[in-house]
Amino acid sequence: MSTQSDTRYNYQTPEGVQLALSLAGPMVRGAAWLIDFVIRVICYLIAAFLLELFGGFGTGLMLIILFIIEWFYPVIFEVRNGMTPGKQAMGIRVVHDDGTPVFWSSSLLRNLIRSVDFFPFFNITGFVTMLLNSRFKRLGDLAAGTVVVYTREDDHQFSIPDYPAQPPPLPLKLDEQRLILDFCERADNLSTSRRHELATILVEFTEAKLPENGLLSYGNWFLKGKSNNESKPV
Repeated sequence: MSTQSDTRYNYQTPEGVQLALSLAGPMVRGAAWLIDFVIRVICYLIAAFLLELFGGFGTGLMLIILFIIEWFYPVIFEVRNGMTPGKQAMGIRVVHDDGTPVFWSSSLLRNLIRSVDFFPFFNITGFVTMLLNSRFKRLGDLAAGTVVVYTREDDHQFSIPDYPAQPPPLPLKLDEQRLILDFCERADNLSTSRRHELATILVEFTEAKLPENGLLSYGNWFLKGKSNNESKPV
């Protein structure tokens, strides 16, 4: 899925990590909504066909099912994994402005306001609001503090900067090795001052004059240069 017509949204966490989120625009979100709409219609038709056999009781039960599906279909999926089946098909998901998963409260709020976004018909208000907003937010997103972003399989696949591999001066426990690898994985997303600050905290693991260089050497050794006859973690 191309993201050429969309923009990137950069958010800096309190730890100094820069998150780059690819914002999903009106067209791909509209396609996702259409897929979800077709799924809901199919559910309505199946429920109506089955409940027609129960007469008046079936009609009342059908109204309850309509209410539940219409209002809680998106909420359940968004809270579970951030995306409805339509969004999953289009490769997008809902997150908070800071990139964290949506909660029940935020998902409920953004979907309750869908009725306003739909006014006067076919999500015209929501469409115009997204066009006027740099983050493509409809009214529900503005109220709930959420954005819709692209989901890529490589979002959670980290790599560390290439640096000459060097074993640490002392054997390290697995959690200490993981701590160093965490630093290395995020090094490219940290500012120079923040990277040096964090590396100084881990100075006990390195004897290098520049702590971040020593940590990068150890990280590369953990991933590339470690062999069976070298010291093992304790």
